[in-house]
Amino acid sequence: MSLAQHRQLNLAAAGRGLVLLVALLVGSPLAVSPAAAVQQAPVPPPPTSMAAMGDSITQAADACCWYGDHPANSWSTGTAAWDGTRSHYERLRALNPAITGRNHNVAVSGARMSDGPGQAQRAVAQGVQYVTLLLGANDVCTSAPETMTDPETFRAQLRETLRILDAGLSGRARIFVASIPNVHQLWNLFRADPVAAFVWDVADICQSMLAPGRTEAERAAVQARNVALNAILRDECGAYPRCRFDGLAVFNFPFQRVHVSTLDYFHPSLAGQAALADVTWQASWWR
Repeated sequence: MSLAQHRQLNLAAAGRGLVLLVALLVGSPLAVSPAAAVQQAPVPPPPTSMAAMGDSITQAADACCWYGDHPANSWSTGTAAWDGTRSHYERLRALNPAITGRNHNVAVSGARMSDGPGQAQRAVAQGVQYVTLLLGANDVCTSAPETMTDPETFRAQLRETLRILDAGLSGRARIFVASIPNVHQLWNLFRADPVAAFVWDVADICQSMLAPGRTEAERAAVQARNVALNAILRDECGAYPRCRFDGLAVFNFPFQRVHVSTLDYFHPSLAGQAALADVTWQASWWR
């Protein structure tokens, strides 16, 4: 082989190396996707106990049949075999029967992130190996846009919540943080429904977004706060190796009218709880 041919081969190899490097940097199809990287990460052993932290969504409030909490239908720790929801607990029980009966729901309807540290202490007291956290909807859904939780206050409360969990749980424990649902999507679905509008108004539900007199600018401000708080959830969870954020799976889920309870036109219905369980499980540690 001539010297000129050697040079041509070396230049071609260098060019291929440069293309590969650029592809990895800019995220072309040649690069390893974040999802693939997660799939390649070691899967921890299934837990033998769990706790669900959150608000009325995790208590499955108004999901079915009558007003009030229905924890047996919860997306996280639910146990009802008839509801069509395969909760995290039910899926984990199939992987590890040792978790049977060791599912604790410490969520409280109406809770905000300010209640996170107290719920974290209760989860730690249970000595669980897995915690789900879905908090923040009530920090966005308030009486008015100006009463929403300030982002830095939210960050401090979340940071303390995660600190308590990380310090108090065993080294084997894992934490899963779900994003706050898209409340503007709820407005879009039912904005022309007079029954929903009546219920929202009379029951004083999420008036920061759903009050009939809100301007589009006000609704946009609430949506922006929804997005900002989700970014805080992502960033603060990302500071802990044992914490996994859902990657905005809940926020981005295009829920439809069937997923919303017709008791209050706000909380997930049974179909909504089932969808929430599916979406969050796909982003979880054991999917």
